[in-house]
Amino acid sequence: MARMEARIRHDQVTELAKLRRAVAANRTDKAERITDNTLLRVAVDFLLAHRELLQGNTEDELRASVMPE
Repeated sequence: MARMEARIRHDQVTELAKLRRAVAANRTDKAERITDNTLLRVAVDFLLAHRELLQGNTEDELRASVMPE
């Protein structure tokens, strides 16, 4: 794996940690460790799989194009 730094908002850090704890707690197979980076890699894979939806000139426009209201 390649190292990459990403700057995310404080609310994203908080919610990502909550999500990680929930996912980890609800698993039946605990052989693989679930980390914040695990979830970030899944999110990147999801975005790349749906790249055709991504449109816009700003972060807000890009977000709106892939996230229904």
